[in-house]
Amino acid sequence: MTKLYVVGIGPGSYEQMTLQAIHALQTCDVIVGYTVYVDLVKAHFADKVFLTTPMRQEVERVRLALETAQSGKTVAMICSGDAGVYGMSGLCEELAKAYPSVEIETIPGVSAVLSGAAILGAPLMHDFAVVSLSDLLTPWETIEKRLLAAAEADFVICLYNPASRKRKDYLMRACDLVLRFASPDTVCGIARNIGREGESITVLPLKELRETEVDMFCTVFIGNSQTKVVNGKMVTPRGYVYA
Repeated sequence: MTKLYVVGIGPGSYEQMTLQAIHALQTCDVIVGYTVYVDLVKAHFADKVFLTTPMRQEVERVRLALETAQSGKTVAMICSGDAGVYGMSGLCEELAKAYPSVEIETIPGVSAVLSGAAILGAPLMHDFAVVSLSDLLTPWETIEKRLLAAAEADFVICLYNPASRKRKDYLMRACDLVLRFASPDTVCGIARNIGREGESITVLPLKELRETEVDMFCTVFIGNSQTKVVNGKMVTPRGYVYA
């Protein structure tokens, strides 16, 4: 059996990768990934062979990785964040059926819901939901149902892919859905460029989030009814009693 590692590299910086991920990239022969992600790791694994494909060529990328592994190479397919959270591990498992000599091993990484929460403060101390606003693979009607259900249940909501050039108003639409159940003063946060140059946070109420411009380098957090601002950070109480 040959090996295909599906590796979550976290936010992007070497220091925020897990030791398991670093070990997998050190031991592989070939690293495959989306061009932007490969550029994040190249300097630290310069002796490897790198194969890339552009955005929206995920199927081609996975087949390239599987074919390379089938040829006898140990391959690492890299994903930002965690490979199993909007990553490539599912597609690798699905397509690997046609490559029975290749063993798949997923190496977890720090997803943006976790790394973004860390720089914002402590927004995920209670139950939360993660929803991607990208309708490339999921119909907007389905996204809308999930947002409404999460808002009605008073979950903290983390939004991936909150906007793009073609989806400039999607965050506004999402906020309007949440506002059916949540107060306009609900504490929210934006984590930008997590773990990369230009990293920043913004803490603001839901009514202002609705009017705020974001991009694909942002992860958005909408608090629940108990979320508050503490020393400029976003905090959702766990419920501990203290004097």
